[in-house]
Amino acid sequence: MNVRTIADLGPDERAAFFDRDAGVDAVRDDVRDIVSQVHEEGDVALRRFAEEFDGVSVGNIDITDAAERAYEEIDDEVREAIEDAAANIRAFHERQVPEDWHDDFEGRELGRRYQPLDSAGVYAPGGTAAYPSSALMGVIPAKVAGVEHVAVATPPAEEVNPVTLAAIHVAGADAVYQVGGAQAIAALAYGTETVSATDIVVGPGNRWVTAAKAEVRGDVAIDFLAGPSEIMVVADGDADPELVAADLVAQAEHDENASVVAVTDDEELAEQVAAAVDEQVDGREREAVIRAALDNDASGVLLARSMSEAVLFAEEYAAEHLSIQADDDESLLERIPSAGSVFLGPYSPVAAGDYATGTNHVLPTGGSARVTGGLSVDTFVRSTTVQRLSAESLDDLSDTITTLAEAEGLEAHAESVRKRFE
Repeated sequence: MNVRTIADLGPDERAAFFDRDAGVDAVRDDVRDIVSQVHEEGDVALRRFAEEFDGVSVGNIDITDAAERAYEEIDDEVREAIEDAAANIRAFHERQVPEDWHDDFEGRELGRRYQPLDSAGVYAPGGTAAYPSSALMGVIPAKVAGVEHVAVATPPAEEVNPVTLAAIHVAGADAVYQVGGAQAIAALAYGTETVSATDIVVGPGNRWVTAAKAEVRGDVAIDFLAGPSEIMVVADGDADPELVAADLVAQAEHDENASVVAVTDDEELAEQVAAAVDEQVDGREREAVIRAALDNDASGVLLARSMSEAVLFAEEYAAEHLSIQADDDESLLERIPSAGSVFLGPYSPVAAGDYATGTNHVLPTGGSARVTGGLSVDTFVRSTTVQRLSAESLDDLSDTITTLAEAEGLEAHAESVRKRFE
């Protein structure tokens, strides 16, 4: 990797960092056609697309039983790791469950109640890599929220990854379907003869999946439109360059379009990180993917004139994953409010959050961390306000209500209050 100076970045170079594109527009028309065919033809379209895109002849679309068998058949060590990760994810998300409340506001009984959605669809990616961890991250918060029916779609294969299936089972999914890509999102949104339609569709995926979520949004709820994975490491001169590099390489392993960035005000560290990255890539199983990500215009080691400039750059970037490896990490964090998930200190690699700490790794990308957070129990809960007014409390408000109603030209609104005192 080359070291570039933030102050010397041209407009196009800055745009590459800040205008990160999920690639949705390039496939939108094709995805719209796929979604339409699934909506109209159901299982027939799902089987046809499995042949066309996955090279698999699908018999049973519903493979819920296979998930239970996979749990029994995988290695004990892997099973224990899945169960350990699931327990941590469950414990963290149980802290997020909101409680109903009501209170007295000068005679007005006001409150808020929370109810889970009835059903949720979770996409667990396959393709170039299997992601059993994403199944845990999608299903567990939904079940903790109290969603009655949680279905998972994962791409078909001659043998669907047994670890992914086992993770889906451990997470507590009620149904598992072997269907991938845009067609999976359409099936979860609209239903087919086999797949039950759900109230919300969540989970990470490639640009086809993201484009499909954009297409069905409005007919069903979605979590957010996520693009390729990202990491921003903010480091000071005391950071270990090998550890900074390791985190960059790990994130680059996801996708050739991943964005991996380190920013520091220490020139020596910047050069050391760039060298360490190049050394650590050699011999990796996914070396070609990693190198493609490192060559991405939205990846690089950046030298700031000060930590203040580094912080400003990190805040504007609004990373999916923000790692702060600096002595004053807490104070730096206070100055960077926009990030999907934050990792403080040298012993908090992003991989820990990806798998086992308990926090959710389904996170906003492309700068959307400025306005939204990651997947959580809140994603699967709807809230309702509740109120009860006495005659006296309504009378106290009557002038305010009628005055504002008439100012808006809504006479019947005002009359609905006056009627109660005739």
